[in-house]
Amino acid sequence: MYLVIRVRGTTGVIQGIASTLEMLRLNRINHAVLVEENPSYKGMLQKAKDYITWGEIDAETLTEIIEKRGRLVGGARISEEYLAENTDYSSFEELANALLNGELKAQDINMKPVFRLHPPRKGYEGIRHSIKEGGSLGYRGEDINSLAKRMA
Repeated sequence: MYLVIRVRGTTGVIQGIASTLEMLRLNRINHAVLVEENPSYKGMLQKAKDYITWGEIDAETLTEIIEKRGRLVGGARISEEYLAENTDYSSFEELANALLNGELKAQDINMKPVFRLHPPRKGYEGIRHSIKEGGSLGYRGEDINSLAKRMA
């Protein structure tokens, strides 16, 4: 499971890339979504690589993001009481593990698929360059967890 975060804004985006970002539900800067690791999503990520960053998320980071930034349809926060009453999961850890293993999707429990994150503490490394050049864009692997924790 990948966590994808939009880093750059909308000014001057080519139409094909803009539609790809829209299909990924990344409409604004600092929005994040979870996507599966399959060839179609990998192609979309490669197409939009100059505007996003992504990597493999671990259960601990996903738990923190759901707890702090997860919202239900309608804007209410997700609570452990809600999870116990309306789902088969009693804690954020169980929900995060189920999402990572592909046992359920966010929409199954009435959760919004987009996480609206804060800008990262201490800022991005450079929003016009790739990770390989010392910037923030592109595939970052396990390092996405440290960025997501700075943004939660």
